[in-house]
Amino acid sequence: MKKSGGRKPESFIKQPNFPGGKMAMDQFIKSNMRYPDEALENKIEGTVAVDLDIDVFGDVIEAKVKHKLGYGCDEEAIRIVKLLKFEKKRYMGLRVVFHRTLNIHFRLHNASKPPVKEETLKYNYTSTPSPVKPPEKEGGKETYNIKINLD
Repeated sequence: MKKSGGRKPESFIKQPNFPGGKMAMDQFIKSNMRYPDEALENKIEGTVAVDLDIDVFGDVIEAKVKHKLGYGCDEEAIRIVKLLKFEKKRYMGLRVVFHRTLNIHFRLHNASKPPVKEETLKYNYTSTPSPVKPPEKEGGKETYNIKINLD
C-alpha cells in the first residue's frame, strides 16, 4: 500500500474556528472583558494562557489556566473563554473534542469597566377601602367542652 506523500487528505479533521476569524474573537474578548478591581488597584498587566476543550457543537466544555497571572485575572480569563462559541462542525459522524490554548492579554490601557446601569424601581399602588361589614352574630350554635379526669 502506497502512502500519499505525507499530505493529509482534504477531508482531514480541522480545528473549529470562531465565527469571523481571529480578529472577531479578539474583538469579542475585548468587549466582554471586565478588568478585575484587584488587578487595577495593583496595576497588574500580563497574559493568561488558558487550555480549553471544544466539543463538536462549538461549546467550550472545559477551561484550565495554564499560566497564571493572579489578582482575579485568571478567573476573568476563564469566564471570557467559557463565553466563546465556535462554529459547529461534525466530522464524519465522529464526536471529537478539540484542545486549544488561548492567550488572554490584560493591558491597563485597554482596561475599562462596563458602565453600571443604576436602575430604580418604582412601585405605584392604590388601595381602595373595602366596605366595613358588621360582624354577624351566629345564633343557634352552642358548643360544649367536657373534661373527664380518669384518676
